[in-house]
Amino acid sequence: MSVSLIILGCGSSMGVPRPDGYFGNCDPKEKKNYRSRCSALIKSTNENILIDTSPDLRLQLLRNNIKKIDRVLYTHLHGDQTHGINDLRVFYLKQKKVIPIYADKQTSMYLKKTFAYCFRNNPTKPRSLDYPATLKIHPLKKKHNFSKIIIDSIPVNHGNIDSKCFIINSNCAYVSDAKLIYENNINSFKNLKYLIIDCLRYKEHPSHFSLNEVIELVKKIKPKKTILTNLHTDMDYKTLKKILPSNIVPAYDGLKLKL
Repeated sequence: MSVSLIILGCGSSMGVPRPDGYFGNCDPKEKKNYRSRCSALIKSTNENILIDTSPDLRLQLLRNNIKKIDRVLYTHLHGDQTHGINDLRVFYLKQKKVIPIYADKQTSMYLKKTFAYCFRNNPTKPRSLDYPATLKIHPLKKKHNFSKIIIDSIPVNHGNIDSKCFIINSNCAYVSDAKLIYENNINSFKNLKYLIIDCLRYKEHPSHFSLNEVIELVKKIKPKKTILTNLHTDMDYKTLKKILPSNIVPAYDGLKLKL
């Protein structure tokens, strides 16, 4: 069975350019510097598994010609990972069934409170006026098997909260928001085919990896290829390509990896 991962978006919380048009150090003439907020899609013959619902999700799905979403995994509760959730509604209408989503307890509580209309019918309204529930939350387990796609869920530190990273079929880790991989989990990250990892900026940040921190981590866990995501406006694509070794590359929106 063929399995691939598409990086739908690789930009930081305001994207590149920011909504006010600011590119920072990123060259606007380079198409790979146009970055929407982080989401990814695991794609196989049988399943389309979405990771996070970026605020830019609609455009990401259109650009990549995604016609169905079978389920959604959430890394954490922050707005740049969750606020595109309403764009899932069309897949409920099209597929005529509630879409399962998987999240940890903290993220589940946030989603149910903030987007309550997605999860419950309103008994006070006539059926003809009510929007039906389109999503159903399930607990995020340590390991899931979705049509032979094995996904391990591992907590990583993201400042004052933990985020979840996902290791797909034991060969690709998706770590979109992290400052630290806990030492007791470090062996799960060794000798991967792909490490897709948060690399916000050059300077150190309290809740995201910096470039030097990623380089030190790569020396320790030795993935075959490291792909930098969650890139801020000071992370110009061509500049990164020039200064990085060949086994570390910046992501770009639409990058597709065969797992």
